[in-house]
Amino acid sequence: MTNPADRLVDLLDLERIELDIFRGRSPDESLQRVFGGQVAGQALVAAGRTTEGERPVHSLHAYFIRPGIPGLPIVYQVERVRDGRSFTTRRVVAVQKGRTIFNLTASFHQPEPGFEHQLPMPKVPEPETLPRMADEMREHLGELPDALKRMERRQAFDIRYVERLRWTREELADAEPRSAVWMRAVGPLGDDPLVHTCALTYASDMTLLDAVRIPIEPLWGPRGFDMASLDHAMWFHRPFRADEWFLYQQESPIATGGRGLARGQIYDRTGRLLVSVMQEGLFRPL
Repeated sequence: MTNPADRLVDLLDLERIELDIFRGRSPDESLQRVFGGQVAGQALVAAGRTTEGERPVHSLHAYFIRPGIPGLPIVYQVERVRDGRSFTTRRVVAVQKGRTIFNLTASFHQPEPGFEHQLPMPKVPEPETLPRMADEMREHLGELPDALKRMERRQAFDIRYVERLRWTREELADAEPRSAVWMRAVGPLGDDPLVHTCALTYASDMTLLDAVRIPIEPLWGPRGFDMASLDHAMWFHRPFRADEWFLYQQESPIATGGRGLARGQIYDRTGRLLVSVMQEGLFRPL
């Protein structure tokens, strides 16, 4: 069986069908829509493949416009907005069946020296002391349902929640809209920095909206809300590897009007802040 990390690298390896046009696969999975992190990661690959490769991406801003259809290819059209002395800007439109489903603007910056400061990483248990998400679910549920078994087999990231999962509404009493997970790819991702950046972009959409839901309902079990990502923004501060442990600290400052805002900070094990993330999600009662 192919390692899920290898499948992720393959998923991010787009087919170039014209100078600035790429085609990405979309796995035929039993999902309502294509996973947003996949589209964001593939779009960033497309943007990066039209640069010289010497300037790492420092930020991206994206909108999820329509749900993608699982199993159908996605075409990524790149516009070369600017190639400056220090910055490169690319705009990407993702198209499926002739309709725009996603757009992204990414900026790449030539590394240069400057002053530094950051807020400290919160103190949390080391990842080796925490159960894998699937093991924690198995402990609670016993035999996993088939859908969760399939998720476990194809999961490209080892996810470990810093706090034990809450399974009942009673456990949510006085819960703050915060969450934190340790994550890393389940296998090596190679040495291309763009692949690691795009893999982490993929992972950044996996748990971020958890923080919005925590005061409302248990993260696992029957959902009371239909939820979807509306937009996504990331700022990349330092180089990293997505196949090494990183802490994803998440919180939701507000939820109102059917939308919830979440923000995250991603740190490496030494406490260096690597990436900052913001996302708004749509929450509608089922």
